[in-house]
Amino acid sequence: MEKGRRVMVEKPKKKENTKTGKKKAIKRIILTIIALLVIFIIAMIANNYIILDNNERINLVINNNNVTSHLRKDVLIENDVIYLSEADISNFFDKHIYHDEETNKIITTYEKKIAEIGFDNNIININGSDKEIYAHAIEKDGETYLPVSEMADVYDVEIQNISETKVVTMDSLDREQKRAIVNKNVSVKSSTNFIARTVDRIKKGDAVIVISTNEKYAKIRTANGKIGYIKANRLANEFTVRENMEEEKQIEGKVNLTWDYFSEYATAPDRSGTTIEGVNVVSPAFFYLDTDGNLEENVGTDGKSYIEWAHNNGYKVWPMVSNALAANKSLDITSNIMNSYENRKKLIEAIVEKCVEYDLDGINIDFENMYAEDKDMYSRFIIELTPRLKEIGMVTSVDVTAPDGGETWSLCFDRNVIGDVADYIIFMAYDQNGISSTKPGTTAGYNWVKLNLTKFLQTEDIDAEKIILGIPFYTRIWTTNSSGELIGKSTVYMKNINNNIPSGVEKTWDDELKQNYVEFMAGTNKKQIWIEDVNSLKEKVSLVKENNLAGVASWQKDMETEDVWQMLKNELN
Repeated sequence: MEKGRRVMVEKPKKKENTKTGKKKAIKRIILTIIALLVIFIIAMIANNYIILDNNERINLVINNNNVTSHLRKDVLIENDVIYLSEADISNFFDKHIYHDEETNKIITTYEKKIAEIGFDNNIININGSDKEIYAHAIEKDGETYLPVSEMADVYDVEIQNISETKVVTMDSLDREQKRAIVNKNVSVKSSTNFIARTVDRIKKGDAVIVISTNEKYAKIRTANGKIGYIKANRLANEFTVRENMEEEKQIEGKVNLTWDYFSEYATAPDRSGTTIEGVNVVSPAFFYLDTDGNLEENVGTDGKSYIEWAHNNGYKVWPMVSNALAANKSLDITSNIMNSYENRKKLIEAIVEKCVEYDLDGINIDFENMYAEDKDMYSRFIIELTPRLKEIGMVTSVDVTAPDGGETWSLCFDRNVIGDVADYIIFMAYDQNGISSTKPGTTAGYNWVKLNLTKFLQTEDIDAEKIILGIPFYTRIWTTNSSGELIGKSTVYMKNINNNIPSGVEKTWDDELKQNYVEFMAGTNKKQIWIEDVNSLKEKVSLVKENNLAGVASWQKDMETEDVWQMLKNELN
């Protein structure tokens, strides 16, 4: 070994390190077991002793759902009156609730009721009748609150304030409710998990509301308003307090409506001894706004006979209410009605009175040519009219145009709101090229109808089963001169089209428009007709089945060819 050089010798590792590791592992296992035992003991305590929620805020339970987390504002209870904010009423009951600045009243609608309530007296008006209540609307911290406990009739609910547990329950009276008796003292759990919080304790003989059951568990609501689970075999003597109340549809199957128009000045046609194959609804031109904005009628003796004929043949009668006379004089006439709650109410009362007087089955609102800026107020009219008609068993149907036209023709409708509120929205799928068009074209091409129907379903988000497709029993003859300038257009009924086509002129099928087309010369002028016949209408009506629409409405009776009725019956069936 060299002088001065150090040699490092590695010492062997001690074996006791292995023993220490084993001891630590055993210790961890013991601690884990202890922790599990503690959790188990706590769980057993929780499962055997009631832990009632100590609500810091009032809980709201609507139809057995605790919606407290969805409240925009707290529930208020003052002098035993329960208040909900206008925002929460909108969220849970009436998304179209409205504060009318003219009268300083809240206007709210729900199913078959429209109510108005103010801020300065304890009076509520429900469907036109005043009723004394114990409170009124209030303002608090910049929010409007309604005395919902005084409005149970409006929203058709049963309301209970369980002050001991800070729970308010609201149950719709048209929904099924089942109850049962508990056959043993039992804890109500927050879930069906093995370890679950106790939300309430119930005793043998207590009655509970049964929300749902399966083979093992029942979801219940206790008398304290608490929602939770117990074993299903702990329930006995289940009974139904009330059944689901489903409103019967007036029309079974598809609607097949035809408008029977005879102007505001004429009388109803005599249809005695006749029937219309497949039709189940007729809409005669009975009611209209005059040039002063008043509701007028032309029912008379002939109209009464017409109603009797219709009912004897099993047809429902949904007469038109038109604003044509008023709008032709001035758009302001309709606008003045729509922009005043009192004026809307007056018109609605008049319509309801006519429905009762003549034993009608519904109404067809045909308001056209209105200001685009009145769109929301026209929607208000439909929102306020519909519950009044539902109350007396009437159907509300509303005519609208395609969503692709001008301000006073198309932009005056909020189709989404109308489709949401009314029983039916009727898409008048015609006048693609109408009386104001500056160039020749079809009245209702299949591709145009389909495109706009897609807008109704997707862009406007309207339930397909509420949409009735309007089809035309007419077309137009277009005349252009040698320079191609449009010099004339005239409406021609379906039944008269062939009389206007010279012999030898060949019809050509347009597969995009799905209708026949002809053109011919009349001297130096060219005539063009996009023909509506049973074949073109059948193509459009196929969209009803394809999209599961509510049915068809045809404009208008006595323009058609007789083969149309059998086609409609076959296609709709």
